[in-house]
Amino acid sequence: MAIQAHLVELERKHKILENELHEALVHPSVDDLHICELKRRKLMVKDEIERLRHTAVETIH
Repeated sequence: MAIQAHLVELERKHKILENELHEALVHPSVDDLHICELKRRKLMVKDEIERLRHTAVETIH
């Protein structure tokens, strides 16, 4: 169950980053570098979610 709890936390972080990115894109005064950093962090979290899901599926089989 530790993997499941970690997945829930990562999904929460991903949603927060998604909201931050949306807000940054709505405000034209936000630096492009900041937007790139948010996208990078969001992608890293998404990759980690996929890796954990893959690990969880392999553990079940």
